[in-house]
Amino acid sequence: MNEIFRIVIQFAAVLFAISIHESAHAWAADKCGDPTARLQGRVSLNPVAHIDIFGTIIFPILLAVVGAPVFGWAKPVMVNPYNFRNRRRDGMLVAAAGPVSNILVSLTVILLLLALFQPLMAASSPTVLLLIKIAVYLMMINIFLAVFNLIPVPPLDGSGILEGLLRGDALAWFERIKPYGFFILIFIMYTRVFDKIADLLFSGLFRLFPKLIFLLLKSGVAG
Repeated sequence: MNEIFRIVIQFAAVLFAISIHESAHAWAADKCGDPTARLQGRVSLNPVAHIDIFGTIIFPILLAVVGAPVFGWAKPVMVNPYNFRNRRRDGMLVAAAGPVSNILVSLTVILLLLALFQPLMAASSPTVLLLIKIAVYLMMINIFLAVFNLIPVPPLDGSGILEGLLRGDALAWFERIKPYGFFILIFIMYTRVFDKIADLLFSGLFRLFPKLIFLLLKSGVAG
């Protein structure tokens, strides 16, 4: 039962993180002059508006079952860059909006956990322990999703940011490799390069905020 409960909590955290992420893309696109995603109902925290059956449901559950870091993806937010006021700048802003939203959620959770550290550590109520566990998973999954999407490989958000920064021959070279982005991403996943990046990131986070380690242990997420 505990294992099923862990999977449910992680899956709920993934749904929330993905909904925040995609809604931020849609909101940013609308503010930059393209109402396409807003008219499609994508400026919404309702997960139903963003669900991709495999990426949002099946894949995250499979990862949770095998004990791997849980993440997923949603239906792409459709944008029409011809509606942007400044195509290069606004394209970068829309691409960055998703990861930035996840980072902001993570920072909010971290600040709340640190602000309430003493009463949380003193509490023994099962309800409080459950809330700590939910908060910890929410923090970790949002960070994981943000960093993963910042990898500058198509079709991830990092590639949209990088494309906006490149000029001349560098941009032409990037355009040539875009069709192979999926295979590059598979290679990155296969070689576990991203796992090493994530490990370094969380190690740095816990060195910066050592109290989080105690909350992880108390909630049963680590240990």
